[in-house]
Amino acid sequence: MTRLTHVDPKGSASMVDVGAKRVTRRIARASALVRMATATREAVVRGDLPKGEVFGTARVAGILAAKRVHELIPMTHALPVDFVDVSFEPVEEGIRVLTEVRVRARTGVEMEALTAAAVAALTIYDMAKAVEKGMSICDVRLEFKSGGRSGTWRRPKEGSHGDGKDRLDQSKQGKRDSQKPGRGGGSHREPRSGGRRAR
Repeated sequence: MTRLTHVDPKGSASMVDVGAKRVTRRIARASALVRMATATREAVVRGDLPKGEVFGTARVAGILAAKRVHELIPMTHALPVDFVDVSFEPVEEGIRVLTEVRVRARTGVEMEALTAAAVAALTIYDMAKAVEKGMSICDVRLEFKSGGRSGTWRRPKEGSHGDGKDRLDQSKQGKRDSQKPGRGGGSHREPRSGGRRAR
């Protein structure tokens, strides 16, 4: 079984020493879903809410959150974030939040991407709660990561259980890519499925 890196031999929580790791280009993408009624979703898309335009406010909140993860989650490292993208996709269930964070560092940016998605989703709730208090935030999850020793990981498609082989192959490819000049796992954007994206 894989050992938890944030737990020392005595079972106490501890910060991982990343000083000996190589600096590589790292990318992480995450998503979250704000479930809401159709009428609420339409009001959000139109910007027709008492607190004003939702997407711009939620985007700024997500970007700020990605840059301050080390102040919120105890064992994370302060990272010199190079880029944060927060976008929104109206879907049948509500609004999906999509985030991407990039950095050149000794540790990954998965927590930055996840935190950006969660805080952007919370901001949508705050902006729209006057219209619908029964909204729910769910499916906050990592979609993709690249760079570092573990290489590339991609969430399997919905309904595909797989056997882990594809993930292993992608991880090995990610290691090879990170060793090539000017490459650190790639910055290619995965195609998003579903409705229209708001930026």
